[in-house]
Amino acid sequence: MSFLFPSFLWALGLVAVPVIIHLFYFRRFRKVYFSNVRFLREVKEETSMRSRLRNLLVLLLRCLAVIALVLAFAQPFIPLEEGVLQGSKAVSIYVDNSFSMAAESDRAPLLQVARDRARDIVEAYGPEDRFQVLTNAFSGRNQRLVGKQEALDAIEEIRVGPESRLLSRVLARQNSVLTTGNAENRIVYMISDFQRNITDLEQADSTLSVNLVPLKAVQERNVAIDSAWFDAPVPQLNQNNLLLVRVRNYGDEDLDNVRLSSSYKGQSKPEGTLRIPAGGNVIDSVYLNISQPGSGSAQLRITDYPVEFDDVYELAFRTIDRVRVLHIDGDNSSDRNLSAALQLAVFQATEVTAQNIDYGNLGNYDLLILTDLPSIASGLGEQLRQYINGGGNVLLFPPANADLTTYNNFLSVLPADELQAYEERQREVSGLNDEEFIFQNVFQERQSALNLPSSQGNYPLTRYGNRGQEALLTYRDGSTALAKYSSGDGNLYLSSAPLDPQVNNIALNAEVFIPMLYKMGISSGRRRPLAYVIGRDEVVETSRRQSSAEIVYKLRGPGGEFIPQQRVIGGRVALSLGGQVPEAGVYELVIDEETVESFAFNYDRTESDLNYSTEGDLQDIPAVTVLDADSQAALVSDIRERTEGKPLWRYFIWATLLFLLAEALVLRFWKV
Repeated sequence: MSFLFPSFLWALGLVAVPVIIHLFYFRRFRKVYFSNVRFLREVKEETSMRSRLRNLLVLLLRCLAVIALVLAFAQPFIPLEEGVLQGSKAVSIYVDNSFSMAAESDRAPLLQVARDRARDIVEAYGPEDRFQVLTNAFSGRNQRLVGKQEALDAIEEIRVGPESRLLSRVLARQNSVLTTGNAENRIVYMISDFQRNITDLEQADSTLSVNLVPLKAVQERNVAIDSAWFDAPVPQLNQNNLLLVRVRNYGDEDLDNVRLSSSYKGQSKPEGTLRIPAGGNVIDSVYLNISQPGSGSAQLRITDYPVEFDDVYELAFRTIDRVRVLHIDGDNSSDRNLSAALQLAVFQATEVTAQNIDYGNLGNYDLLILTDLPSIASGLGEQLRQYINGGGNVLLFPPANADLTTYNNFLSVLPADELQAYEERQREVSGLNDEEFIFQNVFQERQSALNLPSSQGNYPLTRYGNRGQEALLTYRDGSTALAKYSSGDGNLYLSSAPLDPQVNNIALNAEVFIPMLYKMGISSGRRRPLAYVIGRDEVVETSRRQSSAEIVYKLRGPGGEFIPQQRVIGGRVALSLGGQVPEAGVYELVIDEETVESFAFNYDRTESDLNYSTEGDLQDIPAVTVLDADSQAALVSDIRERTEGKPLWRYFIWATLLFLLAEALVLRFWKV
């Protein structure tokens, strides 16, 4: 037997108190008057013997009561085989407050049970111990150790939230806080329903005492809208844009009457019913006719009960009616046909020479067209590379007298196929790749009816397998006339022939040239997601960069209005959300009270899969302990045994009471 507070054993000296009382009280002589002293000696001897025996028994009971009380305050315990956690303790308690914790257990909502168990854990420790109360929000105020009462207050404030975290990330966050203190013992508790898709613990840190407290929910069926995306890279105005939606059945029964509906510009319409196999998914199509340029939003919805947070899918998109084009010309004599094409209403064009490029504003353009540049300087090449990798589109027409060394240096860095020696040879384009976005769904008639371009000379392109060439136009001999190369988030479109009308008549073929320019401008590889996930996507980007540092970016939506942290990255601005989006919906980016862009946020679908880890699964995780959450008394007793050993102080309290009761009975019924 060991003692948690052995210093209290000094109080055993109090045993002298009943001894002193015995000496000064029971040894007092009393005068007794007898009328008849005949039997005085015999009675005196008998009474003295019985009195001495009773007094010694009372003294013994009082001494035992004092000893038992002192031992109770010293808190004796029987050490466990692996030893008791002696010294200061830092305790981190994670309470899973995701949507799945709103489910019902057999007696109360899981989150209520989780809060009760968290309080029990805190109460099981001493007032000198320190605590962290962590939820899925990963709030900054929870990144420190606090006292017992403050921890209890934090537990009372826990509510269901939209965030969902992998348990490995939770454990890493707990470990980072526990290591900031100087406690001798670091203890972790995880209170959760332990869904399989978040339970990714492989092995706990050996320096931590990791305890899992699993809660059991009533099994429910669930159907959710998993995701949605446009079939084309970007939606287009005044067209039936094909929107694909994936609906998933997380239950173990086939469903054949799941109703899907869509809402756009305040008008809802049914999209039919779906049949979804158990544990499977289906992809359905919705056509969305976008009639207004700029930012737009839509909503997809199914009807499912009782789990409803994943029945609505918000999406936001942006369509443009005018492509912002920067034409960089090398010989100060712009091609007449190109200029005429860029004067159409679908383009907003700017023309500069190679010497007057404002590199800081390249990010404001959707498409850069380079013509007749005799060479590409290293500085220009680096700026173009950064622009392409950042999501820009470049259309390059090399002149017949191009400096191949500088051109190929630029192309090899991207990387893209290089230009070989110029060949003056007539070639006709015979192939057009209508499966690629640039020419997809552009022509209603067969390609054989098209008047395809031809050239009088061109640069044959190398065909390196690792350059990722995608031929958009091909000559009859199979060589490439116009190639596409993806680099980073953007695209390079490389023509093997100059734009000079004496050499290449592509600009004269308006039916090919104009839609080609337009779709190149809207084909940025940096396609903003239709929707972000609350708690997972903490940074969104906008291309609306403001020159003034005093401009304030605001996000306004169903969860309120807040100012995100902003950081300029090239021609874009990254907005850090910092967990400030509490509710799903469409949030508008407001600059000077003008709405410039929209972002859609949905709840994390990780919570949709109501499939839980069993107790056996959790016990198989190395270096963790699984605690019983069904009984409050069992949980508290288990915690105290693990932190203090087998406590015996209760038994000594009962012993103290029994000794005092025995003393009272002796004094009451043992008459001398």
